Amino acid sequence: MVAVRYVIIGIVVVAAVVAATLTLLPPKPHRAPVQYVGSPNGYEGFVPSGQTVNYNGLTDPVGTLILNNGTTIQNVVWNGQYAATIINNHDKIEQLNDQWVGKVNQPTGQQYVPLQDVYVIKGQVPIQQATLNGQTYYMVEANKIDPADIAGFYTYQGWMNKFIAAINIPGTTGAVLLEGSSVFTWQNITGIVAYQTMMYGGYGPFTGRFVLVLPNGTIIPYGITSNLCGVALYRFDFSQQVYNLPS
Repeated sequence: MVAVRYVIIGIVVVAAVVAATLTLLPPKPHRAPVQYVGSPNGYEGFVPSGQTVNYNGLTDPVGTLILNNGTTIQNVVWNGQYAATIINNHDKIEQLNDQWVGKVNQPTGQQYVPLQDVYVIKGQVPIQQATLNGQTYYMVEANKIDPADIAGFYTYQGWMNKFIAAINIPGTTGAVLLEGSSVFTWQNITGIVAYQTMMYGGYGPFTGRFVLVLPNGTIIPYGITSNLCGVALYRFDFSQQVYNLPS
């Protein structure tokens, strides 16, 4: 009878330990099946907001996903490869904004404006709806994306939708501004953003002086994040074509 009593006590202790362990474990988010959004032949953009969530012991950036047709999806989490890189790049852009935005560019008399990083994915994006701590998120399953299809850029904060729309226009190309280009002295936001991308290029993993050249001749200045340059976006992040003003 003594031996039986010990066995019973042992079972009770084990059950209590299991119950306590289950209580301490964080609840796993409910996740729906993976679906693909965007166009197989288009470009989609993830715009980090600066917010993050903790998921499976890792810190992931939260932002907005802009699809090739202009549709936006809010509360998007970038989960998987390059999550830490995106967080670090965004933090550095924000630090530079804190340092320069509102100050005056002496040659032109224009004030610097906030820049924003954006991560472009070539083709469709795998996302999975998940509920975490009562909040619904759309998780970009980044590990399911070919690294060659991901590249980082930065430009004026107010141009995010415009930038993604421009990349998706057939015939849009990337070009480089020479250091002495007259574009840097233009008395408009194009001129100041062009100059500012070059200036930010002196800090962190950034390179400026690029412009998207649309088929109608419009240009959109931007820079690249040199630590995230997928070769499938070669004509935008490795362009060697020099931009010349139309005669």
